[in-house]
Amino acid sequence: MAQDDEFTFAPLGGVGEIGMNLSIYGFGNRRQRAWLAVDLGVSFGDEEHLPGIDTIMPDISFLVKERKNLVGLVLTHAHEDHFGAIIDLWPKLKCPVYATKFSAALFEAKCASERNPPKIPVTVVPSGGRIELGPFGVEFIPVAHSIPESHALAIHTAAGVALHTGDWKLDPTPVTGPPTDERRLRELGDAGVLALIGDSTNAVRDGRSPSETEVAKTITELVKAAKGRVAVTTFASNVARLRAVADAARLSGREVVVVGRAMERVVQVARETGYLDGVQSFRGPDLYGHFPPDKVLALCTGSQGEPRAALSRIANDDHPQVTLNKGDCVIFSSRTIPGNEKAVGSIINGLITQGIEVITDRTHLVHVSGHPRRDELKDMIGWVRPQLLIPVHGEALHLFEHAKLARSVGVPKVLICRNGDLVKLGPSEPGIIEELPSGRLYKDGNILEDSKSRAVVERRRMAFAGCAFVAIAVDEKGELADDPEIDLIGIPEKNMAGEVIDEIVFDAVVSTVEGLPRVRRRDPDALAESVRRTVRAAVNEQWGKKPLCFVHVLTV
Repeated sequence: MAQDDEFTFAPLGGVGEIGMNLSIYGFGNRRQRAWLAVDLGVSFGDEEHLPGIDTIMPDISFLVKERKNLVGLVLTHAHEDHFGAIIDLWPKLKCPVYATKFSAALFEAKCASERNPPKIPVTVVPSGGRIELGPFGVEFIPVAHSIPESHALAIHTAAGVALHTGDWKLDPTPVTGPPTDERRLRELGDAGVLALIGDSTNAVRDGRSPSETEVAKTITELVKAAKGRVAVTTFASNVARLRAVADAARLSGREVVVVGRAMERVVQVARETGYLDGVQSFRGPDLYGHFPPDKVLALCTGSQGEPRAALSRIANDDHPQVTLNKGDCVIFSSRTIPGNEKAVGSIINGLITQGIEVITDRTHLVHVSGHPRRDELKDMIGWVRPQLLIPVHGEALHLFEHAKLARSVGVPKVLICRNGDLVKLGPSEPGIIEELPSGRLYKDGNILEDSKSRAVVERRRMAFAGCAFVAIAVDEKGELADDPEIDLIGIPEKNMAGEVIDEIVFDAVVSTVEGLPRVRRRDPDALAESVRRTVRAAVNEQWGKKPLCFVHVLTV
């Protein structure tokens, strides 16, 4: 190792937030480093604050600049918050992509469902395998999570080893796949681990996450006890849960009908990769109505209240093939992601109003998290015994609690960083040494916008305070050639006194134009700015909000 070579880490997404994961590891000196990217995910738009924005992605401008030094992108697993941005952002990077069999197959199926996706080659790595990428040796260590083939990554360099946990939990009895590989993690700890970069999602929760096997048992009991039709909604990617639902249906003499494209896609990939071996064939929604109520179970997308997903359409009696009636039962085998509470609550209330029984994890063990609680975090730290711990994958509270726990069990050095912080892991004293460009990109239809883009900023303002359009025609003397045209969108028709706001704004525009010196009236830009200020002030006086305002001046 050269004298000044450093092993570094920087999150470009996924720290201080849950979602949009992108981590990079560097090796080299301050003039030139090789870079390894881990995961490239999305988070989802919030209609209240980001109207019209579908997904949010990390800003990869730093990696684009360093593209010639980027040795590869390695995926820990195939959840959207870890691989959902690849199709949109890979064309800017064009680096090799590495994933295990299930993740690669699910990514291929995701690409196939897109219109004109880029051709992205993915190299398949065996679970437990190791690849050499420039100065990095990357070892895939199996961990339990809520999707098959989740892996922690042991990143080996001449300066030491970093363990990037990805998403994980300790489940001694997972329904699919092996438990977290305790033996290999202990071996790494015995050999010496420089840094543990770890999942903080459940760092505020005491104890241990229950097992998937316990959830499977509860679902079987509920399905057996049901008298009418049963619908189960869960995250489509949770293959263990799909298997548990299928087993519950088989033991209850019910046929499984799969409803929703995302669910169909995962089922197909899980069958192709062996994760549904031995599970009965599922039926399409066209056969749903052919089975008696006590002989059918609908496995549906829509656990997060998505308006066009299967469950939402069923709840609104808007699905062409699948219906539910009074006395039927819906099981939400999922947790509500923060921000989706209103949408999910609306569906639940709608179902209950129709006399349909709704079962959630508030009353029954129908869902468990795929992330470690505090006792599991302590186990991981005890096995790995890192010199440094960096909490990631969590909001500020989760990071703080993970760091506090690490200090309490004797981790020598604990460091909380933010997106964009470049952290020296080794050799010698670790710490933040630089700030890299970081930020957010918004997927708006089929266009990628940065967070400062006009469309994003103005649409947010428009959603809050409406928009006013004003067209004015003036002659060469600066006199009004005709009445101004005014169009108010998203603004109340009348004020508190019942007066028409359009008329008030019209009068304000006319008096402003007529009150301006003739020289300003002949200057289209100066006239437009004066009218814009007047309109915003007039609407604010009547309504208490300042709208966006666009003024077009026509000289005749």
